[in-house]
Amino acid sequence: MTEVHRDTDSRICGAATVVAGNSTVFVNNLLASVDKDPNNHGAGNIIASTKNVYVENELIVENGDSANPDKICPIPPHCEPSTSSGSPNVFVGS
Repeated sequence: MTEVHRDTDSRICGAATVVAGNSTVFVNNLLASVDKDPNNHGAGNIIASTKNVYVENELIVENGDSANPDKICPIPPHCEPSTSSGSPNVFVGS
């Protein structure tokens, strides 16, 4: 089981996730992140690895999920800005 990733949680590149695909489900008072949410560097859409847990018909994101390049790529690690933090007490299994 892995931490649920949320709005404003960090990415390995120093960016923060911007939840765009969920407006109703909160984890510790922050919106739960879902598949294709970008980061605040622009783009960097998350690729959810969870296979069976949905929020608003989108797969929920776990800490450690990979992401597409953000707008600062080709500077590493912006070409693979995966998630790097999540809820301290809410977990999801793939």
